[in-house]
Amino acid sequence: MKMTNDYKNRKEGLIYHTPVLLKESIDGLRIRPEGIYVDATFGGGGHSEMILEHLNGEGHLYGFDQDEDAEKNSFSDSRFTFVRSNFRYLSNFMDWHNVTEIDGLLADLGVSSHHFDDESRGFSFRFEGNLDMRMNQRDGIGAVEILKTFSEKDLADIFYQYGELRNSKAIAEVIVKNREQKEIRTSQDFQKLLTPFFSRGNEKKLLARIYQSLRIKVNGEIDALKELLMQATALLKSGGRLAVITYHSLEDRLVKNFINTGNFEGIVEKDFYGNVKTPLHAINTKVIIPKAEEIKRNPRSRSAKLRIAEKNEIRKRE
Repeated sequence: MKMTNDYKNRKEGLIYHTPVLLKESIDGLRIRPEGIYVDATFGGGGHSEMILEHLNGEGHLYGFDQDEDAEKNSFSDSRFTFVRSNFRYLSNFMDWHNVTEIDGLLADLGVSSHHFDDESRGFSFRFEGNLDMRMNQRDGIGAVEILKTFSEKDLADIFYQYGELRNSKAIAEVIVKNREQKEIRTSQDFQKLLTPFFSRGNEKKLLARIYQSLRIKVNGEIDALKELLMQATALLKSGGRLAVITYHSLEDRLVKNFINTGNFEGIVEKDFYGNVKTPLHAINTKVIIPKAEEIKRNPRSRSAKLRIAEKNEIRKRE
C-alpha cells in the first residue's frame, strides 16, 4: 500500500488526527479478511489504515468524510474507496457502488485534532478566528450566521439541548441584545459577550459546552448520527458489527439507546415471548474507555466512549 499523507505527517510529528481507541475498535469489528467495511469518519485515515491491514484482496473498505482536507489523506489502494460525503448519505452511496450488505462499520464521532488546531475553521475557543464550524465548507451556514439570524428562543434551545446549559436563556438574551450593536464574527467577539457568565474555574468548561452546541447545530450532528445508525443497521449482514466512538453524553445516550432498544428514546419493546425487539445486541455491556497510557499520549481521548454491537440473526419466515 502506498504510504499515506497521514503516515508521513506522523513521521514528521504533524498529526492530522490521532485515532482513538484504535486497537479496541478494530478488535471489536472482528474483521473478516474478505469482508466489506465502512469507516464513516475517515479523517486522517488512522482507523482505515488498520482495517486495511486486516483485509485480503477480496475485501474492500469505503471511507466517508465530508471535509476536503480529509480527502487529501486518501489511500492509493485498490481495496479502498474514498467517499466525499456526510455519512448520513451512507445508503445512497452504497447503492451507487452496488453494495447491498456490509460486514461492519466504524464511526469515530469526535472532531479531529486538525479541525481544533486550524484557527481558520472556528472550532476552538483557543484561537481568534471566524466562527465557521462547518465540517463541509461547501454547504450549509456557519456559526456566524446562526448567531446573527436565529431568534432568542432558538438560540436558547440550541444551548440547552446541545450544551445542556441551565442558563441558556440568559446567554441567548445577551447575544441578541449585543448583536444589534456589533456583528459577532470572531471567537474573540463572542467570548467578550460571554464574560459575565464566567466564574472562577468554569471558563473553559462553559466555552466548551457553548462551542459544542453551536458545532452540533451547524453540522446537524444529532440527526446525522440517527440516520447513520439506522442505515448502518439495515446494511449490516447478520453477525455484522458496528463500532461507535462518542465524546459527549448526547451522542453516547443515542448510541446506547439504539443498541439496547432499537430506538433513540430508550423505550423497551418486547415481542410475544418477552424478547426485546431490537436488531442489535451489545457486545460490550460496559462501555470501553481509553486506558491511562492512551490518555497520557493523547489527552483529547479522555472523554471517548466505545460501544460495539452485533446485528442479530435475521430469522426467515417458513
